[in-house]
Order: sequence, then structure tokens, then C-alpha cells
Amino acid sequence: MTKTLDHTDAQCPRHGKSRGKRPRISFSHILGELLLTIGVLALLFAFYEAYWTNLEAGQKQEVAGTELDERWNQQRANPRQQLNPELGEAFARLYIPSFGSDFNFAVVEGTSEEDLLAGPGRYVNSQMPGEAGNFAVAGHRVGKGAPFNDLGNLNVCDAIVIETYDSWDVYRVMPMSTDAQSRQAEATQCFNETQVQRMSSGDYAYVQGRMITTPDHIEVTYPNPGIAETTDTTVAPDAESLITLTTCHPQFSNAQRMIVHGMLVEEVPKTEGSTPAVLESN
Repeated sequence: MTKTLDHTDAQCPRHGKSRGKRPRISFSHILGELLLTIGVLALLFAFYEAYWTNLEAGQKQEVAGTELDERWNQQRANPRQQLNPELGEAFARLYIPSFGSDFNFAVVEGTSEEDLLAGPGRYVNSQMPGEAGNFAVAGHRVGKGAPFNDLGNLNVCDAIVIETYDSWDVYRVMPMSTDAQSRQAEATQCFNETQVQRMSSGDYAYVQGRMITTPDHIEVTYPNPGIAETTDTTVAPDAESLITLTTCHPQFSNAQRMIVHGMLVEEVPKTEGSTPAVLESN
């Protein structure tokens, strides 16, 4: 804007009336001014998305986390009470150790814009943490807290930990290769023999640890994400427990989706003051 004002001032006469010809406004001049205005608006929008919405989301996340602790305390006082979260309510916490010891978010119920402003949100038709099937969670990548900004940095076998009222559920990122031999080699690093077989040549052979797809491929949230023909409510009797994280791709765009799939490898009962080893080492 400063450049525009300087340019305008240079055209204004200092004293009296101008006897010269009025400057001719060219198309290139109009285009330049338009592009400058668009640039300023883009910068303001980027500031709003990357900074201001983070402040709002941080406040909502803090409230969600506080309310979650209160509900867990109430359940400890009354163990028979069941947690049935309403839309927007937090019911679990998400940790990704490779993102640092301070990375943790309260996970809320629902994936509406309002829900996701408070934190990562569960697809309501997916399973709950630790259950057989697929626990699917969406989160923003830029602004609004940006909990999933770094999903592209996850590697095979990286841990994704979910804290519930009574357990720590440890998932590991599944193989990212597509051929059986490579998937077997990757899975052997952190999964048991049965899981390795299912991921290399069995019913999870088509479930990649990370993939890019389009928003209409909702089957990534199904109990078996690799089979589009299944419904989002059918869970096989011997289904593994999976976690799916989804976010927009690329940054500042919602044209595609980045998907991360993990499989449950450990469920640690929750006792006072205890945390799983994978969190203690970070």
C-alpha cells in the first residue's frame, strides 16, 4: 500500500491548477494495482488462517481438554458411568511421540467445521479407540490449531498413541510400499507375525501407511480401508484395530486428502501415573 500511495502522490500537483495533460491510465497500470491488492488480501488471509485461527483453536482445545479431565474424574468416582460423547465433546487424547513430547491433542466427537476448530475429530460412523475396525480421525493441516500439519513426516512404525479413560492404545504406522516383499520387510520391524502376514499378502495388503487421495474416497474410514465395497458399519469378526488420520493436501488447499493408517500393537491398562514406554522415551 505504501508503494501505491507514493505513486499517487507523485501525480498530484503541489500548487494551483495543472496545465498539463491528465495522465493516461493504462491497462498495465490497472492490472498492477489489481495484482497488488490481491497480494495484500492473500497475505491478510494467510495471517488469519495461520495465526488468528490458531489462537481461537488453542482456546477451544484448552476448554475441551479441561472438560475431558473433569469427565474422567467423574467416571473414576462412578466407574459404572459410561462415556457417550456428544458432538464437539472430547473423549480421548492423541499423542505422536515423533512430533515431540509436547504434542498432544484432545480428540472430540464429530468432524464439522465447529468440531474441528476444537481439535482433531472422530468420524462418527467409525469405531472407538481400541475397538476392532477403524478408529478414524480428521484434523486441520493449516490454521485452526493445525494438529495434522506434519503428517507427511511420519514413517513406517512411528507410534500413534491414544489415551482413553482406562487405557493407552499404541498404534504403529503401517507399511507404505505396495509390493508384498517390501511391505513384509517394513512390517517386520514393529508388528507381530500374524499382522505382518495380513499386511503383506492378506486382507490388509492394500492398506498403505500413507497415501494421497481425493475427498470422495470415504472408504479410507471403513473398518477395512482397503476394500471400497464394504460398508462403514461392517466389522469382520477377526478385524484388526486400526487408526486412520485424515487431513487436507496440499497445504492451503482441500483438493486432496492425505491419509495415514496405523494398526494397534499394544494396549496398556491405565493406572495412576503410568504411561506407555513409547511416551516415556520421548
